[in-house]
This record gives sequence, structure tokens and C-alpha cells, in this order.
Amino acid sequence: MKVRQTMSDLISDLKTNENIVHWHTIPERKAVTAPFPNGMDERLIDALRKRGIEALYCHQTEAFKTAQSGKDFVAVTPTASGKTFCYNLPVLQGLLEDNNRRALYMFPTKALAQDQKSEMNEMIDEMGVSLKSYTYDGDTPSQIRQKIRQASQIVITNPDMLHSAILPHHTKWVSLFEKLHYIVIDELHTYRGVFGSHVANVIRRLKRICHYYGSNPIFICTSATIANPKEHAETLTGKKMHLIDKNGAPSVRKHFAFYNPPIVNKPLNVRRSATLEVKELAKEFLENDIQTIVFARSRVRVELLLSYLQSLNTGRAERSKIRAYRGGYLPSERRSIEKGLRNGEIMGVVSTNALELGVDIGQLQVCIMTGYPGSVASTWQQAGRAGRRQDEAVILLVASSSPLDQYIIQHPDYFFERNPEEARINPDNLIILVDHIKCAAYELPFREDETFDGIEIEDICTFLSDEDVLHFQSGKWFWMNDAFPATNISLRSASQENVVIIDQTEQANVKVIGEMDRFSAMTMLHEEAIYLHQGEQYQVEKLDWEEKKAYVRQIDVNYYTDANLAVQMDVLDIDKKRQNDGEQFETAFGEVTVRAMATLFKKIRFETHENIGWGPIQLPEEEMHTSAAWISFSDNIMNEYEKETFEQALLGISHILKHAAPLFVICDPVDLQVVPKIKAPHNEKPTIFIYDKYPGGIGLSEKLYDIMPKILDEIKMMIERCPCEAGCPSCIGMTHGGESINKKMVVSLLKAMKDESPCH
Repeated sequence: MKVRQTMSDLISDLKTNENIVHWHTIPERKAVTAPFPNGMDERLIDALRKRGIEALYCHQTEAFKTAQSGKDFVAVTPTASGKTFCYNLPVLQGLLEDNNRRALYMFPTKALAQDQKSEMNEMIDEMGVSLKSYTYDGDTPSQIRQKIRQASQIVITNPDMLHSAILPHHTKWVSLFEKLHYIVIDELHTYRGVFGSHVANVIRRLKRICHYYGSNPIFICTSATIANPKEHAETLTGKKMHLIDKNGAPSVRKHFAFYNPPIVNKPLNVRRSATLEVKELAKEFLENDIQTIVFARSRVRVELLLSYLQSLNTGRAERSKIRAYRGGYLPSERRSIEKGLRNGEIMGVVSTNALELGVDIGQLQVCIMTGYPGSVASTWQQAGRAGRRQDEAVILLVASSSPLDQYIIQHPDYFFERNPEEARINPDNLIILVDHIKCAAYELPFREDETFDGIEIEDICTFLSDEDVLHFQSGKWFWMNDAFPATNISLRSASQENVVIIDQTEQANVKVIGEMDRFSAMTMLHEEAIYLHQGEQYQVEKLDWEEKKAYVRQIDVNYYTDANLAVQMDVLDIDKKRQNDGEQFETAFGEVTVRAMATLFKKIRFETHENIGWGPIQLPEEEMHTSAAWISFSDNIMNEYEKETFEQALLGISHILKHAAPLFVICDPVDLQVVPKIKAPHNEKPTIFIYDKYPGGIGLSEKLYDIMPKILDEIKMMIERCPCEAGCPSCIGMTHGGESINKKMVVSLLKAMKDESPCH
């Protein structure tokens, strides 16, 4: 019988592992506390004492006092530092002082809202008072919605619900808006890019409605560590903010290790699969009953890892100790998993970044990340999931072969010595602004002299009037349509219409098991796709694209599926353009249309990851209007190479550019897409496009255009530093047939672009 190892034993073993390339120990930190503030209600103090709390952390005390003085503030401290008390304590104090006051809480996800509702209701029960707190989201039963609108003193919701269900129907929420005293915005750092720009406009609409009903609420914001919290909070809310950033919470000793999988093919520098390495690492901790969270970048990886880890245990009861957690699961399923983690019934969880945010999931000791999460802020958020309450914690970052992962793993100073990223939004983006002017005009007509939270809107209203959207009468702009506009405006700039996944394994028990956005469904829910859910395999038997329904049946096969996406690019408008000195290439920035179509899928065997078959996908094309930067090559430089060699070099540069670009504009890798074209439609030249993967764009590709020479210098050095002989997945990738791309030719082309040397 195998002897169970302690955490100390496992840490000692890890330190001797030759694949650990960097070991960073973060010492424990003692708490910095302060006594309960003067004036805090005794019922609130009693509730805290019932929890064994005799003093607050210094940042919690400062938050309480700031709210009491009527100031708007943003509190910025790491994961698991007790940010919840930064808003719950002042809000509960305010409601105890005046029972007529109301509070509105906004969380980015339904899961987080549910978790915080439970926390709030526990506090209310411990105080023994009759305050009412409810969540109002898409899962709220219709029969209790009216009760929430009229009687709830604390309404907990998300931006989408506020945008589409509360603000357009504000006349049903008079009792909330007339007495609204606090607006709480949690996880502020998640509101960036297009989503954040939309939410800033939703908040402008919210403030306008509050003003109409005579309330002027205090804004309380909390955020994980970002580089510009005060500026970001002020841009998002339009209010001057007091910054609270001194963290008083304690922290256990944490070991942060960078793990680089072994090379299995030296000439190609191909490393063992990060997924398989994570499986082995997690197995060691789980077999020794150490509660572990594993993060993976995609839904497919989550379900793959779950099936690997569940196979360690044969009995169903044992298998249920390891679960998956990701978007698309039903609310009841998510609640069950969160509860199981808190009470220790579940020993391991495999998650997408859905558990990166502050849902309370108990006393995890180990966090393993499958690949670099894409940003410094996200990595620290995921790492913060381990070591909330024990003596010691382990965080493992397991690198994939991607250039971005290899860059991070080989440059630990880039990660540990670097400030977290700035959160960037542009609420005045014209496309987004016009959408919310429509919504605001529907909610309340605009007066002729009115601004939209300080933004002059007369020109926009005139334009909308010319489009027969608004009508000017008696000094006001009125909405003219029967339908309200919010239903057609997605805050996340993704397809609004999700595909519902229906399990028809048992004819007597047909049930919905999940949902997925349309863009993802093209590659993951096509007919014959293997859909993985809680470790069980389902085959998609039918995808009804018009009705947005995927019908699946449980199946047991030894492979999963992966789909190819064919992308067409059309340039609509060129805003900026420049030629390099040697006229070998030109860079440009402008508006483009992206047309994507899923073409075929591959069947990939578990464990070996070999391709064992393929099939066609019959789905319509999806179209998106966005912004892009691009590099077009001159005929001179192209003529120096054989056609096939040049095409390979183009693929190689595109591959490393896709992985390196996020390092320069500080974004998630999924925010950008790179597409090489041998002959671009707008100029018939070989071109590499880098586009913002969101309708309307979010400004990333414009930044890339501005610093393109610097990026090209850096990717040339990244390729030259890579130890492979002829090109590999860690630098320039492979051809679609799995062959090496000629590394020398890629470097030669990059040098030729800078006129550093002849092409050969």
C-alpha cells in the first residue's frame, strides 16, 4: 500500500524535479488589523464576533470610514484579502441606520452573484434583522421578480441584466431608484476592452435614471491588483474616486514554480504535452488527499483533464470527488460544485477562468495552471486560489510549447518583477456610444440641452433622427420604435444568441445540459463533434442552426474533435499607412470585414493526440466588422524566394506574431487573431493581418501598428534564441501537414524586411 505523503514531502520532491526551471517562494505575511470603527452598529459587530472576528484588516476599516464620509472609493487588494467586507460592512451599516435605503450590487458573473448573495444572507441572519437581499438575473424565477423589484433592499445583479432588464423597465423599479444609496461594483478589473466600454455606458444610463428619481448613490468599487485602479474606476463610473490599496490581510507561505515539460524531439524542440504533464502533477497531490485546482485555457482542455483525472478512480463515488467547472454549466450544477469544494467533499476541480474570480471555494492548497493564462493579472488571480487558509501552498505554472508560454517560462523576471497590466476602456467609442444613446433615449427622452454624463450628444441625436430612430418634439428627443433597443445590443460584442445543448440519451428524460455562444458552437457543436461535459462524452447528432439547438447523445469513444476555421479578410478603409525605408514591405491600419466558416473537423485520439480521421462541417458563414493592422510584402522581396518557401516563411512569422503580440499590447491572447494571406484582396500582395477579435475593435491592432518595427525586432530575436534546429511549435510552428517550417528562411525574411542582409 502506498504511503501517503505530506505537503512538505511533495514540495521537497518537486524541488528536485528537473523540469522545474524557476522556484519562487513568497514569504507569509502577518495581518495588519484595526479595531472596529467608532459608530459601527453593535448588531454588525456581534455578527462579526460570531465568526471569530475581533478586528478588521486595515483596508476594511478604511473602506468603512470612507463610505461613512459619503465618498466614492475603489479598494484594490489581492485575491482572498477580504474585499467582500469592504462593501458589505458599509452597506449593512447604512441600511441599519435607515431601513428605507437601497443598495445595488453588480458582479460580472452569475456564479459570483450567487456566492455573494449567500454571504450577505448569512450576515443578515447573524445580525437577526429583517433585511431582504435577492439576486436578479436570468436564472431568477418569474414569480419572485415582482417581489424583488418592490421589497428587496439589496438587489444583486450583473451588467447584462442591468442593461437589458432593469434600466429599460425603470418604472417598475421606482422603490429601488428613489432610495438607492449604494452602488457596488465588484471585480472592477474584469471590465476592460469592449465589455468595459459598454459597462461604462450602462453606468452612465444608471446615473441618469438615479438623477431622474432624485438619488445620488455612493459608488463602492473593488478590484484585483491592476496598474491603474483609480483611473480605471473613474473612467468606468465617471466619479472622482478615493483609492484604498494598503492590504492588511495575512497570507500563507507560497511556492510559485515554473515547470517546463521535457523535450521529446530535440531537433524540433517539441515538448511533452502540457495537458499530460498537468495530469501527472495533479495526480500526485490528489492521491495524497490534497485539495487541488487545475486551470485550463479552453473548455475542451478542461473536459480532457477531467476525464484523465477521473480515470484515476474507478468507483463513481470516488470519481465524483473530481469535478469540472466552466461556463455553460447550469446554475444548480455550479452551486453544487462550489458547495462541494467548500465542505471538502470535492478534492479536485478543473476549471476555465470561470473560477478565477472571487467565488468562495474553500481551502485549496494547490493551484496548477495549464499554460500561461495570458496576462500577469489573470495569473495572480488564479494563483490566489491556493493558500487561503493553510500553512503552505503550491502554485505550478506548466508551460505549453507556444512561444508566449516559452517566453514567460524562460524570463521569470518579466513575470515576477513586472507591474500588472493596465485595464483599458474607451466608453466614447462612437459605435458603442450610439448604441447606449438609443437605450438611454428609450428609458427617458433627452432634453435639447442635456449631455450624456458630460458628453455632448446633439450631433448623435440629430443623426439618429435622420435615421428615423429618434424624433425631436417640444425640446426633447424621443424614441420612435416599438421595440426597446437593449435587446439588440450585446455588452460583450459576441453573438447574442446562444446555442442550447440538449441531451437526448434517454428519450424519457430529455434535458438541457448547457449552452454555448454561436461563434464557439461553429467549431465545438457541429454535427459529429464530441462534446465533453463533466467527464462524459456526447456526440452531436444534430445542430439546428436556425433554432439554435444542438442535440447530443452520450457516447464512449477514445478520441475528441477539433475543427478548422477558414477566414476571409476584406479591407473596408485604410486609416494609417507607412512604407519601410527599403520599401520591402508596408504596414497599415484600418477597418476590415472578417468572414469565418468552419470547414472540417479532425478526430484526435486521447493520450497520444494523433489524428485518426476527419469530416466536413456544413454551416453558414459568420461575418464581423472590426479593425486590423497588417503587413504587406513587396513584389521585390517575394521574388527573392521560391513560392512554397515564401509561403512557409509567411506562416512562420504569423505563428510567432500571434503568440508574441499580446506581450506588447497587454491583452488576452484570445483578443487578437492573426491571418496570413498569400494574396490579399485589397492589394493582391502577400499580407499578414492582425485583427481585434471583437466587432468594432477595441484599439489593440492600432497599438500594434504603432509599434510594429519593435515587434518585428523582438520576434526575430525570439526565433534566433529558440534552441530548435529547423523550426518548432515554440517559435515558428509547423506546416498544416506537421512538417517543420524552414527556420533559416523565416529569419532571412525578417532580416530582409529590415535590409540587414541579402535574402539568401
